[in-house]
Amino acid sequence: MELKNKRVLVVGLGKSGKSAALFLRALGAQVTVSDSRSAEALAGEIPALLDAGVMVETGGHGLLTFRRQDLIVVSPGVPFDTPELKQVRAFGLPIIGELELASRFLQGQIVAITGSNGKTTTTSLLGKIFADARVSTLVGGNIGTPVIDLIAQSTPQTTSVLEVSSFQLETVVEFRPHIAVVLNITQDHLDRHGTFENYTAMKARITAQQTAEDFFVLNAEDKPTQMLAAQTKAQVFWFSGRRPIKQGAFVHGESIIFLPREGAKPEPVMPLAEIPLKGAHNVENVLAAVCAARLGGVSAESIRASVAGFKAVEHRLEFVATVRGVAFYNDSKATNVDATKKALEAFPGGVHLILGGKDKNSDYTELADLLRARVKTVYTIGSAAEKIERHLAGVVKIVSAGTLDAAVRQAAQSAVPGDVVLLAPACSSFDQFTSYEHRGRVFKELVKGLVGASV
Repeated sequence: MELKNKRVLVVGLGKSGKSAALFLRALGAQVTVSDSRSAEALAGEIPALLDAGVMVETGGHGLLTFRRQDLIVVSPGVPFDTPELKQVRAFGLPIIGELELASRFLQGQIVAITGSNGKTTTTSLLGKIFADARVSTLVGGNIGTPVIDLIAQSTPQTTSVLEVSSFQLETVVEFRPHIAVVLNITQDHLDRHGTFENYTAMKARITAQQTAEDFFVLNAEDKPTQMLAAQTKAQVFWFSGRRPIKQGAFVHGESIIFLPREGAKPEPVMPLAEIPLKGAHNVENVLAAVCAARLGGVSAESIRASVAGFKAVEHRLEFVATVRGVAFYNDSKATNVDATKKALEAFPGGVHLILGGKDKNSDYTELADLLRARVKTVYTIGSAAEKIERHLAGVVKIVSAGTLDAAVRQAAQSAVPGDVVLLAPACSSFDQFTSYEHRGRVFKELVKGLVGASV
């Protein structure tokens, strides 16, 4: 891909947008960055770009800026259907995302993981498994490190384990992972993609360029994910926590088994008791990682040791502290209803649940059965609070807390020894916080503040 002296526009100055702009400039492209935020809001990012010779447009997108380009690179946070992008598409200008751009320069094998829930845990675990097996391993994508930033470290022997979101997959063209994993597909990001069908179609793009030499790992117990098997040219492998399957990883009795092909001898991998993560959903994440790792050539013995030594990822059903007999858990990454369901299923009862944030066009009535069975009180926060309270009226006791600070204090006052206070908001964080990580860190600080305090 020749970029020297090409005019390239990067739309959106997030972490990946900045990395893409600097990368393109280093290749000799004439780069402009356009962002709808003000120059003041971007004051921390602009100097480095200007120093590198990147032009910066802030406070909105000029149509002429978009039309005067040879290539447009869109950051994941920018909707693909903005008026400017719609117009330039009509003119035939090529538009790709940072993932697509990076994948054209990244050396070595790509393992890509997507799904509505569990992506970060599975990506982190799989990265550890490959690294522990002494494979040259890079981990990035939606997990935090832009894929662009991995290029310089990659070699033909490298395995890059990438977490990829529907936002990133929306703009791929030639992206071809050797091993692609879809963990599950549940209602999420409908505020961006409009319909569940569109959202599913974005997830399916992970396998669009795969061939018969590649592998596609799918959840045998998730119907929308099962349907993707008919859309791939790759070799399909499955994982299941409920039953034996013909080819892939599954639970048999109290152990994880891998079957390399139909009719082959089953390979014992590890006992379920050695999985250090809480919740049935994490068994599925481990199964997916086992399947991908075996396909990547890692031995069962090495996988077993890596899984046993894995620590829970921050903000994902993360134990924070026990305060006066009450356990506090941070699952700030539970940004949709299905993720909150999975978090609740990890506890038998006695839960004080903090729900709310920015709504993603979700249906909170889907939580009703689990709330009745396992939750004592729901504490609502953020801009989605009124909708949540309306959807769950009469299902469970609801306290309108408003803020996370108030919710933590009120839950701590109401809970008794043996109870659990769980932050699993079922919403994005962008009303009161800058990210789910920010929300999780604030929650942990609030919990630490309870230690030694009078609640």
